[in-house]
Amino acid sequence: MTHLQLHANYRSPRVQLTDTTPAVLRMPDGRRSRGKLEIISLTGGLLSLSTMLDRGSRVKLMFLTQTGSVLGLAEMLSPISPTRQPFRFVAIEEGDQRRLRATVRSSGDQSPDPNPGFNPAEQAWIEKYRATIMQQNAPQLGVFRVALGAFTLLTLCLGTIYLVHVHVLK
Repeated sequence: MTHLQLHANYRSPRVQLTDTTPAVLRMPDGRRSRGKLEIISLTGGLLSLSTMLDRGSRVKLMFLTQTGSVLGLAEMLSPISPTRQPFRFVAIEEGDQRRLRATVRSSGDQSPDPNPGFNPAEQAWIEKYRATIMQQNAPQLGVFRVALGAFTLLTLCLGTIYLVHVHVLK
């Protein structure tokens, strides 16, 4: 399988699927779950699921497109609603990647728009998701700084008391 490496500034064109596209997810323990593919891109997409999977779960994702079947290793991201969960492709075979690329290309807006398949509602949830992730990943330095400040103040006070006590007794 080809492992996907993404550039930080790269945003793959997204396609909102108009037809119902069934998807099958196979967990590492062999269990299977069904869902519907709502949005797809070369880097991931959005699934409609009856049961959400844990963030970070890796599953084999299989679905059928007009260009053929696609199978890839996907990592589940945090759900954005009780029934919708985004994912990103982690690895995908070259043939599956070709079929996926053909699907995105043929389903996308054929206009010279630099962002084919753009959907303002989709962009809004993507931005909300990114903001949530950034907030969750932001270091929690506030508590650490307060504790470090209190420890420093306590050390200075004890040091001062010790110095005064030693010099007063001499």
